[in-house]
Amino acid sequence: MTTTAPPGAEEQTDAPAADAGGRRTAARRIPTGNGIVFVLPFLLVFGLFMVWPIVQGLWMSFTDSSLALRDTNFVGLDNYTEAFGDPDVWSSLGNTVFFTVISSVPLVLVALAMALLVHSGLAGQWAWRLSFFAPYLLPVTVVTMIWTWLYQPELGMANQLLDTLGMEPVGWLSDESVAMWSVAALTVWWTVGFNFLLYLAALQSLPTTFDEAAALDGAGAWRRLWSITLPQLRRTTGLVAMLQILASLKVFDQIYILTKGGPNGSTRPVLEYVYDVGFTGYRLGYASAVSYLFFALVVLISLVQFRLFRRED
Repeated sequence: MTTTAPPGAEEQTDAPAADAGGRRTAARRIPTGNGIVFVLPFLLVFGLFMVWPIVQGLWMSFTDSSLALRDTNFVGLDNYTEAFGDPDVWSSLGNTVFFTVISSVPLVLVALAMALLVHSGLAGQWAWRLSFFAPYLLPVTVVTMIWTWLYQPELGMANQLLDTLGMEPVGWLSDESVAMWSVAALTVWWTVGFNFLLYLAALQSLPTTFDEAAALDGAGAWRRLWSITLPQLRRTTGLVAMLQILASLKVFDQIYILTKGGPNGSTRPVLEYVYDVGFTGYRLGYASAVSYLFFALVVLISLVQFRLFRRED
């Protein structure tokens, strides 16, 4: 007597099946679609706080939206045309690029040197790790307050050190030729700990066989570092450089609190110019256009970096 299996029994079974060779294989499950229930809350939050603001800001960049006016009119590409001819946009962009260059290079090299120092086996490694990473945990307001006192013209530690060495005091935040360098020094001290951890984790994961073999062959410490350790850190260096350049391009907090873009706009980055135009000048539409031009530049730089690192790999 034969019995008929109920409909759908094949889809619900978890019993293993046998293949042509007699081996037992797990039965294939058919997706039920219930996963969307778990993903939906994230999609709703992501769409509400990420996708919708992006779309709204893009539309706003084609209008004359303003905090001072109730009516909004479509102006097409007028905001973008004005942005390309605005000297303040280009000067703030130049400040941003200059800050990125003078901060990203030491943030990569200093972090690597710190990681190599700790990885070399110094006594009290926990103290070194804590001291190198601790500044990264401080909020930006605390960091700027500390460095404001260090840069204070008369009582600050920086000028007191120069006076001890017999040198003239420096206007760390009031001299146009020095102010951006002062901000970069603050940024390196504050954020180098994150890159230090990335390098230290990479060093601890490297195989020791190559280094030991080179040591047996008579290679010195510097030769092993240059020919064995650093080449193995190429991918980590690419990651650190990419993350650091993107972070430096988006600088805003420490400059706004420390100098507010001064003196004479010598430290004002693009994002601060967007803030000033949008929330001080009330021109939200124009500020949106400038921000999207800068966003396009950041995306372009990211793609170029990704392409270069991929080609090296």
